[in-house]
Parts: sequence; structure tokens; C-alpha cells
Amino acid sequence: MSPLLHIAAEEAQNPLVPPIPELVIGLLAFVIVFGFLAKKLLPNINKVLEQRREAIEGGIEKAEAAQTEAQSVLEQYKAQLAEARHEAARLRQEAQEQGAALIAEMRAEGQRQREEIIAAGHTQVEADRKAAASALRQDVGKLATDLAGKLVGESLEDHARQSRVIDRFLDELEEKAEAAR
Repeated sequence: MSPLLHIAAEEAQNPLVPPIPELVIGLLAFVIVFGFLAKKLLPNINKVLEQRREAIEGGIEKAEAAQTEAQSVLEQYKAQLAEARHEAARLRQEAQEQGAALIAEMRAEGQRQREEIIAAGHTQVEADRKAAASALRQDVGKLATDLAGKLVGESLEDHARQSRVIDRFLDELEEKAEAAR
């Protein structure tokens, strides 16, 4: 074959258009592969895609439900916190009132005890004063009787007379002391 014939034969065949038998075989192979993919693979792919879509939608719904639940829990927490703060303020106020009442009660008790101590002290002082006055009266009477006995030169041992003289003398002294005031 001459090279010119070969070139002419190649020019007659367009490289973009395949030969008819190759085209028929390629088309048949494409239809078989497409049919196989449509029957076997496409339902599985659609099934997986549907499962993913449902999982995503379910996840979104679950997330929304969790967010709603979290919001309600947050509101409950805030309400409980406000209630706890109110209760703490009430307890603090109550404790302050109890403390003030206890302080007032303790002051009143202290005042009462002070008054009792003062009254007991006054009673004791009065008793001591009377005892001292009685002892002083006896000592002064004895001294006055001894002195009068020495001045008069006779014994004043009569107890009744001695008591009258001493009482009269002391009464006169008390009257002079009161008049001097």
C-alpha cells in the first residue's frame, strides 16, 4: 500500500466519530452498567442518604428538645436561687430580731439582777448599821455607866436603871444631832 492510500484511508475515518460496532458495544455496556447501578447501588445509596437525613433531623430535634429542657431547668434554677435568696434574707432578718430580743432580755435580766444586788446591799447595810448602832449603844452605855459610877462614887449596877439612863442619854444625843442638820 502506498503511503498515499494509507493517508487517504485515515482521512476518511474521522477520529471523533467511533466506528458503529464500537458504538453499539459501548452503548450496550453502558446500559448494562447503568441498569446494574440503578437496580443494586442506587437503592442502597438512597437508603443511606435517607438514614443520614433522618439522623440529622433527629439530631436537630433532639438538640432543640435538649435546649428547651435546658432552658426550663435554667428557669427552675433561677427561681430556686431567688427563693433561696429570699429565704436567706428572711432567716437573716429573723436572726437579727432574735438577737435583738435576746440582747433586750439579757439587759432586762442584768438590770433585775443589779436591782436585786443593790436591794440586798441596802438591806445588808441597814442590818449592819443597826447592829453597829446596837453594839455602839451598848459600848457607850457601859462606858457612860462606868464613868458616871466613878463620878458619883457609887455603883450603878442596877440594869434597869442603867438601861433607862443610857437610852435617855442617847436619845438626847440623837435629837441634838438631828437638830444640828
